[in-house]
Amino acid sequence: DAYYAKAVAWAVENGVAKGVSETAFAPADNCTRAQIVTFLYRMQNSPESKAENPFTDVKADAYYANAVLWAVENGVTTGASATTFDPAGDCTRGQIVTFLYRCLSK
Repeated sequence: DAYYAKAVAWAVENGVAKGVSETAFAPADNCTRAQIVTFLYRMQNSPESKAENPFTDVKADAYYANAVLWAVENGVTTGASATTFDPAGDCTRGQIVTFLYRCLSK
């Protein structure tokens, strides 16, 4: 009966989000920058990216690597700096709405 129950179910059913484990979603946790771009990337059906990785803190085998490359290629983000993405950094409300706006304005 939580206000977010239907949204969580939709996100999981549609492959947009996964839980933090097999049985937990952690709806009260903050999201990282990596998680937010991954949600958006999955909402766009995980398209291929031809972008080269400009970030020293995004390893090729990270779960969010393709999402970050897609986000850069499509102007959703330019990173925290020219050479870093800060994947573990909290994603502020301002960053989230900016990512959403840039993603959905395309």
